[in-house]
Amino acid sequence: MPNNKLVIYMPAFNEEANIQRVIAGLPHSVDGTEVVQFLVVDDGSVDRTAELAQACGARVVSHGKNRGLGAAFRTAIQFALENEADILVGIDADGQFDPAEIPTLIKPIIEKNADMVTGNRFALGIPEYMSRIKYWGNLGVAQLIGYITGQTFQDVSRGYRAYDREALFRLNIFGEFTYTHETILSLVYQDLRVVEHPIKVKYDPQRKSRVAASLSHYALQTSKIIFRVMLDYKPMRVFGTLGGILILIGTGFITFLLGHYFVNHAFTPYKSFGFIGLGFFIFGVLVFLMAFIADMINRIRVNEDRLLYELKKSRYKK
Repeated sequence: MPNNKLVIYMPAFNEEANIQRVIAGLPHSVDGTEVVQFLVVDDGSVDRTAELAQACGARVVSHGKNRGLGAAFRTAIQFALENEADILVGIDADGQFDPAEIPTLIKPIIEKNADMVTGNRFALGIPEYMSRIKYWGNLGVAQLIGYITGQTFQDVSRGYRAYDREALFRLNIFGEFTYTHETILSLVYQDLRVVEHPIKVKYDPQRKSRVAASLSHYALQTSKIIFRVMLDYKPMRVFGTLGGILILIGTGFITFLLGHYFVNHAFTPYKSFGFIGLGFFIFGVLVFLMAFIADMINRIRVNEDRLLYELKKSRYKK
């Protein structure tokens, strides 16, 4: 079917100073689509964000309290499916990104070359007013996601991205804090096409990110999300690698002890190496057993995803 409906959504928390300007800059028509609809997910704002967004003609869905970007994204997915959207684009409500780039962002989807397109802020290097710590931190996370998925990414932490209807059917997101890494991992593991597209970003040097205000907290939360997704889709890779490392360490201790015995005809003074090596070896075997059990559970998760996919397609059939 043609990509005839585009929903552009903005997660917003206390953005009354920016929301009208951002909505005013959104395109009302985009080549390859027939209908463009604006959605603001008001994530528990206590100012006039929802009121001003409605005054600009946007549909508003409000959360009773601040639930996080992950919850806002799930709300946007449900809205898009219920309203028969063919493409969903997410853009921040603070005005950092240029909405004029939406037509080129969704072009790979329009041309059937991608199921998800994620904006890449770093195609031309470090953006102005972005700290080098955050820049290198973002590149590090992108390299980690790239290693896990077997693809090359530069920027996996922005919400300026687009999804086709197939991707929306496939996504089952659990993270409340954020969703950016989980969506990429989930879709790649389900064999959907995820590509990057260069985008511009304009940072306000006086404004602090609500998501990454504390780098240590952000790193902890995103690491938990990535680890959980890996356990869901690649448990053998996680537990199998860990078990193999433990067994190798244990084997190393035992081999050293046996080598010392054959040369010196005595275990002294390395008797303890035998117990240490045996401990590592047994623990490694137990982790391997956990890997097999987790892999069996993973099959249940994969089947659940398939069932949810079919249920969504049946429920939101156009």
